[in-house]
Amino acid sequence: MRVKYGYQKTNYINVHINLVTEEKDLGSLYKLMVQGIIGFEDRENKCTLLVFIDDASSKLTSLHFAPSESIHSYCITTKQHIEKHGKPIAFYSDKLSIFKVNSTTSKNQIMTQFGRALYELNIDLICANTCQAKGRVERANKTLQDRLVKELRLNNISTIAEGNAYLPTFVEDYNKRFSKLPINSLDMHRPLQKHESLEETLCFKQERTVTNNLTIQYDRVMYLIEDIASNRKLRRKKIMLHEYSDGSLSLNYNGKKIKFSRLYDKVAPIEQGKTVPNERLDAMMVIIKEMQKGKEFKRSISCPSKSHLGIIHEVQLRRKSNKNYQLQT
Repeated sequence: MRVKYGYQKTNYINVHINLVTEEKDLGSLYKLMVQGIIGFEDRENKCTLLVFIDDASSKLTSLHFAPSESIHSYCITTKQHIEKHGKPIAFYSDKLSIFKVNSTTSKNQIMTQFGRALYELNIDLICANTCQAKGRVERANKTLQDRLVKELRLNNISTIAEGNAYLPTFVEDYNKRFSKLPINSLDMHRPLQKHESLEETLCFKQERTVTNNLTIQYDRVMYLIEDIASNRKLRRKKIMLHEYSDGSLSLNYNGKKIKFSRLYDKVAPIEQGKTVPNERLDAMMVIIKEMQKGKEFKRSISCPSKSHLGIIHEVQLRRKSNKNYQLQT
C-alpha cells in the first residue's frame, strides 16, 4: 500500500501490512502440508511426508511417511494426532482435491471425503488462497528437507516403516529446538464425544445400491450380503460402504453392520471348477460372459489409492512407465 503526501511534489512511502496473524491459543489452528521429499535419497524410492504443525506454538504434532497422498494417508495421520492431542478447532490447508472439491462437474458433491470426516468430528477445514498464507508450515518443510533427510541417513533408515517408527523421536527433538510458547496457555483441544468413533469416521464412505440378488459391487469386486430375513428387505435400497485404512470393508444400514462375504473379483482370473450354489448360477454366468469378452478389467479409479498397503494403482504404474521412458530418451 502506498501513502501519498505533499501538495506540489509527489512522494510515496511503501507500507507493508501483514494480514496473516498467528493464533494465540494452543490447538486453535493446525496447518497441514504435504511435502514430496527424497526421504531416503538413493536408498529407496521417493515418498510423501504429511506434516501437521500447531500455529500458536510452531510445534510439530504429527508426521507421517506415505507412498503417495491419499484419503487413507491423511486419515492415518489425523487419527494419530487426535489420539495424542485431542480435536483442534480447525485445520488450515491448501486447495488440493483432498481438501476441496475443485472439479466443476461435481455439482452434487459439496465436500471431499476428508472434509466429510472432519465435519462429523466437528472440526472446521479452512483452505488457504495462496502458499504465502501457510508461511510457517512452508518454512518448517524447508527445515525438514534438510535436517530430516540427514537424520534418516545417519540412522541408516531406508524404508517407510522404519521412517515412521523414527519420526516420534525426531519430532521430540525438533520441538525442543524450534517450538515456542503460545501467547495464551489455554489449550483449545477437545476430547472425543461418546458417540464419536475415529475408526468409523476417518475412512472412505460411499453409498451402494443392493441388487435383487443381495449383492453390491465395489472396486470391481462383487460382495454377497448374508441371505437372512432381515437382509432381504434391503433389496434396491442404498447402504453405506466403509473402506478402512487397513484395506478392510464394512457394510452399514441405519447404523448397523451387515454380514457379507466376498463373492467374486472381476480382476482376478476365472477359477476353473469353482463350486457355485444353484441360486447364484445366473449371476455367475453373467460375470463369466463379461470375462470372456477379452476386456481387460482394472481397479476402479474412483476408489481411493491403496499405495500405503503396497498396492500400486494403474495410474501410478502409467506415470512410472512414462518417467522411465523420458529418462531413456
